[in-house]
Order: sequence, then structure tokens, then C-alpha cells
Amino acid sequence: MGLLSNRVERSSLKPGDHIYTWRAAYIYAHHGIYVGDDKVIHFTRRGQEVGTGTVLDLLLVSSGPTRSHTPCLTCLPPEECHGVILSCLNCFLACGILYHFEYDVNPALFLAKARGGTCTLAVSDSDDVVIHRAKYILDNGFGCYNVFKNNCEDFAIYCKTGLLVLDQNTMGQSGQAVSIIGGPLAVLLSIPLCLVTTNVCGMAATAIGAYCTSRYFADIGKRWDVIKVSVEDLTRRR
Repeated sequence: MGLLSNRVERSSLKPGDHIYTWRAAYIYAHHGIYVGDDKVIHFTRRGQEVGTGTVLDLLLVSSGPTRSHTPCLTCLPPEECHGVILSCLNCFLACGILYHFEYDVNPALFLAKARGGTCTLAVSDSDDVVIHRAKYILDNGFGCYNVFKNNCEDFAIYCKTGLLVLDQNTMGQSGQAVSIIGGPLAVLLSIPLCLVTTNVCGMAATAIGAYCTSRYFADIGKRWDVIKVSVEDLTRRR
């Protein structure tokens, strides 16, 4: 995995890979599970969508593929699908660049990736288990979409690891959500420490340290409030 980019070529993909592509000027990334034959299973903001219930719903664009004026002959129309859908790779990317989400990365590399939602400390299960989960959820759904608690990255991470956050009222597995919340939170938490110094570099280092710490301990591979849940039990829960 590159330090600055997880960009990959289509030819390197294998079934069971967790892939993503950036949307809306790198504001948000859309994630999915590649299942082979140029097909991707992914969770979109359609069907069982509830959003965040805040003004962010007006700022964050849909994580689903951009609609084309020419219907795709491979993909089902969004109106005929629930939140989890099967798309061709072209529709999933929607003219974006293809990236590969990495698992079981070492802590130093994880922290070097300042932007969340590109890698995790958690270990992935075998590809056949990952594909089974994704296909089972395709038929049974993944519940209501929520940017902070149940988004496309949460879906892909669950498919790869089988890990689920116990408390449905807390933030989900998504590294992107942690970054969105963690940045402003790190600044707030560092304010008391910044009062002891007027050095700009020291203040910046304090804020960065708080942000990195929050990202590290909020990662699905380090959280204490997660359990392994079978996909059959998952769909009954939701």
C-alpha cells in the first residue's frame, strides 16, 4: 500500500476486495465490495435511507453512483433496488478513480494516513466469507442508511471483518465518520493544553496528537465495544 495513495488498477482487483472512490471533490468516499466479473455490491443512500437528520444532509451528496442519461444495461435501475445494490464497476466508480481499502496495517502507517476511511488496523476474513456476507446482505438489506452510524463504509467493513458495534446509538465502524467528528473534537480537546503555551507549533502538535489518538482508538480494530456477528444474525437484528 502506498503512503500517499491506495490507487489501484482494475486488473489487480480480486473478488472480496474492499474498494472505494472519492465523491464531490474528495469530500466523501463511496465504498463497496468487489465480487468479480466487474460487479460491486455496495450500500447507497437510496431505499431505506434516513440520513443524519441534520444540516449535513444538505451538504453531503448522495454516496450512490451518479445517474446517467443513458441507462446502464448491466445494472438494475435504482428505483427497483433497496439500499444494498449490485452495480457494474463503471457505475460504482461514476467516472471516479479506483482505490483499494487496506486491512491489518501497522499503527505507524495507519496514523500516517491523516484522512480516515482508507485503511484499518482490523484483520480481514477470507475472501469467500466476505463475498458470502455481501451477497447475503444484497438479498436481505443492511438497515437504514445513516452517515455516522450505518453508511457504505460500515457495510464494506462489516463484510470484510464481521465486526459490529454493540451500541447502535454510538458511531459505527466508518473511519470517515471518525475523521469528520474527530477533527473538530481534537481541536476542542486540545484547547486546555494550548493555554499553557503560546507557541504556534506546539499548539498545532497538540491538536494533531489529539486527532491521531482519537482516530487510533476509534478504529474498528482497536475498539472494545465490537463483537463478531454472523450475517444471518445481522439481518435479523436490523
